[in-house]
Amino acid sequence: MALWGQSLWVLLSGPRGKRGAIWSWALSSCSSLIGLVSATGLVSHWTEVFKKRGIPEARESSEYIVAHVLGSKTFQSLKPVLWTQPLTPKQLQYIQELCSRRLQRMPVQYILGEWDFRGLSLKMVPPVFIPRPETEELVEWVLEEVAQRSYAVGAQDGPLILDVGCGSGAIALSLLSQLPKSQVIAVDKEEAAISLTHENAQRLQLQDRIRIIPLDVTLEGSWAHLLPWGPVDWMVSNPPYIFHKDMEQLAPEILRYIQPCLMGVLVHKRQEAMKTQWPWMVGRRAWTSLLIS
Repeated sequence: MALWGQSLWVLLSGPRGKRGAIWSWALSSCSSLIGLVSATGLVSHWTEVFKKRGIPEARESSEYIVAHVLGSKTFQSLKPVLWTQPLTPKQLQYIQELCSRRLQRMPVQYILGEWDFRGLSLKMVPPVFIPRPETEELVEWVLEEVAQRSYAVGAQDGPLILDVGCGSGAIALSLLSQLPKSQVIAVDKEEAAISLTHENAQRLQLQDRIRIIPLDVTLEGSWAHLLPWGPVDWMVSNPPYIFHKDMEQLAPEILRYIQPCLMGVLVHKRQEAMKTQWPWMVGRRAWTSLLIS
């Protein structure tokens, strides 16, 4: 009974041992506790908590958090024996801490600190944007186009790709991993994004084939900073275009954890910069892949 008693205290206590309103009603009997301290029971419990609090993707959030604490990327990939095996008080407390962040509408990717993108494990930290499913589609489209137009780039060397607004480095690093002879110039105006792309490149051991440059492409003449490394064969971008008038309608996951300066970019400003300045950077055989979402 000592283990169950410790587990009950962990689940019903706040981070400093104070009983919190969020968890105080979680358990009502010893029998429910026995089911709850298993991975399956915890997923069911936190799914209900998230649903009642209006948290999107309640079950998915619960499964990712519990699986993360148990050392797996997904709940489905856990060994079946771990589904019903009681968790330790330390594991229970860690799950509570992570779930409390989700209750504050922190995205799961930031809670876990990493996320898979096309088979690559990338570090994720706010306020850098989290890659969207559409971003994966963009990478797939670029790969298909590069394969079809391979005759247009050097036979011995792979394409030189410019990634505008690199963020976490998801697009650039994914293309590097899939195109072994390619090289990438990745630019972003935010220091947090530049730092995170550097870290992810090191993490994936792709740092030797990527040049990461802090640059605001909306500034007049910004292309001149890249001339020493151009011209490029491909220019790819999936920037966070959001109209100011639409910002109030964004989900709390975005409003609370993404810096407003990263979101408040008018579409036409960057589009015009692309049209008027960047043609001098790209070569005659270059193609542009731009996804606005």
